[in-house]
Amino acid sequence: MSGGSMFLDPDTCYRIISARDARYDGRFFTAVTTTGIYCRPICPARIPERNHVKFYPSAFAAQEHGFRPCLRCRPETAPDTPAWRGTATTIGRALRLIEEGVLDTGSVEGLAHRLGIGQRHLRRLFLKHVGASPSSVAQTRRLFLAKQLVHESTMSITDIALASGFSSVRRFNEAFHALFRRPPSALRSELGHNGLIKHHGSIVLKLRYRPPYDWNAISGFMVDRLYLGVERFEGGVYRRSFALDGQIGIISVTKGLGDWLQVEINCQDLKVLPLLLARIRACFDLGADPEAIDTHLKQDLTLSPLVEARPGLRVAGAFEPFEIGVRAILGQQVSVKAAIGLGAQLVAVLGDKLSRELHSQSGLTHLFPTATSILASDLSFLGVPASRLMCLKEFSQAYVEDPTLLTGPPDAVIGRLLAIKGIGPWTAAYIGLRALGDPDAFPFGDVALKRGLEDLGICFSDLKALNARTNSWRPWRAYAAQHIWSSLAS
Repeated sequence: MSGGSMFLDPDTCYRIISARDARYDGRFFTAVTTTGIYCRPICPARIPERNHVKFYPSAFAAQEHGFRPCLRCRPETAPDTPAWRGTATTIGRALRLIEEGVLDTGSVEGLAHRLGIGQRHLRRLFLKHVGASPSSVAQTRRLFLAKQLVHESTMSITDIALASGFSSVRRFNEAFHALFRRPPSALRSELGHNGLIKHHGSIVLKLRYRPPYDWNAISGFMVDRLYLGVERFEGGVYRRSFALDGQIGIISVTKGLGDWLQVEINCQDLKVLPLLLARIRACFDLGADPEAIDTHLKQDLTLSPLVEARPGLRVAGAFEPFEIGVRAILGQQVSVKAAIGLGAQLVAVLGDKLSRELHSQSGLTHLFPTATSILASDLSFLGVPASRLMCLKEFSQAYVEDPTLLTGPPDAVIGRLLAIKGIGPWTAAYIGLRALGDPDAFPFGDVALKRGLEDLGICFSDLKALNARTNSWRPWRAYAAQHIWSSLAS
């Protein structure tokens, strides 16, 4: 076992499922040849005979070989941390885009184009590393989301079909029946739901993660960097407004009683649900494998005490990458507190106001300003140097001209950002760490980070030497940075 992945040695896997070892949940799946069903390592069902099982690295691969998911252990609820997650690889980026629903309305060819590779090469990569084609992965994700909605919501079957990315109820029913050997209405009846309740704009779901999860650390970090009016963190609940594909709504996130975050979504049209859930997962870094990351970083004896103090620390990501870009620019050469004040001013002046109903439900007041609204203002109310206003304008202009500015391989995105006048290495690296989800991003020029490194006895004025000193932390330097920031905050 290494870096969150494992070589699927059958005898080792069989010992794991015999012990029902929860540490391996989601790392592989067990397919039973006599029943045609695949399970999680923690499935409570009777352990099958050794010669009746096969092991697959993903649920997608098990289904590609003709197995269907167990209704008892619910593979759709397993932590999603296969080997390629948390990396900047082509597969990792492709899976994130599929999770956001790009194949619900788009094509594999279009996905390959966004990744900058050929369609045939993309298919080969998926078959080699995931064990299933991109289309099969997208179909499985749709069905898994639908099954979660059947279990955890009182939405009608029609609403579930549309919310999970299916273009028609008929196609949804056919695909669901083919995988689970029963229609969704039958499963709902078995669960005691009548399936007749209509969606009225609010649902509650559980988003699973691999424990441990340091909720206090990530919530503390986010509290210090909120866009007031758009976000609030109060009583252990994070709330924010959003506008996606023409839909305006509110999300609320809190720590669940188990290994999950509890998410409430208030939105009239839940066709945006896959994209919403993907963004929440990114924001709270739910795809991380803390055991692999912590084990790696603890090999550095200087960093080890910080990691020991905060097991399961996550990197606070971005619900909306553009917002993080604006935050980084506003935060240039000012304190975190001052940057919050500037962000609040920007929201109050340029953000669209929420309806009275959404305001009363959430206490929030505005949506985040669009790049277009920033361009239309002279921004003089911010009272910051003209050079920073120009940088913010140029960043917004670049985003308007190319909405994919903040998507793609981190190196390529950083290159595009550095070409914008006023964005230097620190700003670009901070955007990489939070907005791009680059696990190896490390903003060397950060003042607080420099102070934290000095507290650890790591003092280098030479950037090349500092880069060499932190090389052993790769590919998880973003998590090392988060540990250092968290230790300073405490």
